[in-house]
Amino acid sequence: MSTIDFEQAERNARLRDIEKGKVLTEEELRLANALQAKANEKGMKLVPERKIKNKARFVQIIQQNIAYLRTEKYLTNAEKSFLMDISGFVGFLSNCLVQDISSKNPVPLTQSDLSRELGIDKSNMSKRINSLIDKGILARSESGIDNNNVRAYALFVNPNIMFSGSKDEVNLTLKAMFKKVPKELQRLPVKLF
Repeated sequence: MSTIDFEQAERNARLRDIEKGKVLTEEELRLANALQAKANEKGMKLVPERKIKNKARFVQIIQQNIAYLRTEKYLTNAEKSFLMDISGFVGFLSNCLVQDISSKNPVPLTQSDLSRELGIDKSNMSKRINSLIDKGILARSESGIDNNNVRAYALFVNPNIMFSGSKDEVNLTLKAMFKKVPKELQRLPVKLF
């Protein structure tokens, strides 16, 4: 086989691969374009279904707000470090600190659990949490009665600082928890609600 024949065979193979990889035929593509043009006239947009390929859990930190808090010297270094440490426990859409972020029914972390997970003694943990609650960064909500008749509390992170989920889907409970905040947080540059 000559070099020219080989190059032609290679081109033909690539063209076959391209043809096989097409989602729509030429006719279907022409119809789709006509439908899109019609939708555009009405201010609408046709989009293909998106398939989620990556199931990584994430926490979004709102950069402008963190920068603002830094310039205002609102948080201590220990508090900033603590926020980074707890970011791995922020439950998706709830913003509750939970034991397992991948669980379908996540269980809130108690202050003792969090203390154990982070290797911080309970008295320092209590001071940090109370300070961040006073500053409007965290909120505490009663989550029931523990086995020994002690009230159990769940901790939530202010979604205007750090959020696990779509910024357009902040739930009403979170909005209510962080509606009243100190004046420094009322001046945040970016607010989700």
